[in-house]
Amino acid sequence: MAKKTALILGSSGLVGKELLDLCLKSEVYEKVITAVRTSVLIQDEKHVELIIDFEMPPWDDLFPVDHVYCCLGTTIKKAGSKSNFRKVDHDFPLAFAGAAKKWEVEQFSVITAAGVSAESKIFYNRVKGELELNLKNLALKGTLIFQPSLLLGDRSEYRLGEIIFSRLAKIFSWITPNSIRAIHCKKVAESMLEKTISAKKGFNIITNKEMHEIV
Repeated sequence: MAKKTALILGSSGLVGKELLDLCLKSEVYEKVITAVRTSVLIQDEKHVELIIDFEMPPWDDLFPVDHVYCCLGTTIKKAGSKSNFRKVDHDFPLAFAGAAKKWEVEQFSVITAAGVSAESKIFYNRVKGELELNLKNLALKGTLIFQPSLLLGDRSEYRLGEIIFSRLAKIFSWITPNSIRAIHCKKVAESMLEKTISAKKGFNIITNKEMHEIV
């Protein structure tokens, strides 16, 4: 089987870091490109790091590739405003998806969240839901939507609320159904890699329950 090329967006984030490590170790990929604002200085013969301006598409230097993994995401607090949050969690992923369609990428895999809806009254859920809807309407060759619940893992920034919820989630995990049970970032990354490599054409959603059940 011919070797493939992957592009990872958000490779410095919680899931993105795990995914980059997995892709570099995978025999499927001969090259793994990361698009970043600032260098993360990862030395690997398969790794190609490109520093880009996320405000300036079409980013043609990043393509062609076979698979695009979009792990972009922020919080309203970190973004500074709802408009900046929307830019990172909706506008950038959708713009990259447009580039992926132009270059006929096989699979575009993106993280949203469990329980999102374009009709939600909750801003976070609505933005993520709108992204899913717009990606579906874009009709790429292959689109995979990953909907994790609360993400577990070591974050670079301090988030008191998430620390409290993460600890509670671990304590009560044995009685929490897989559909809403907190999930470790590495498990999400493993799911993204496995599903993307084996995925067929079309628009598909991978639920939190499905990710938990992947061995």
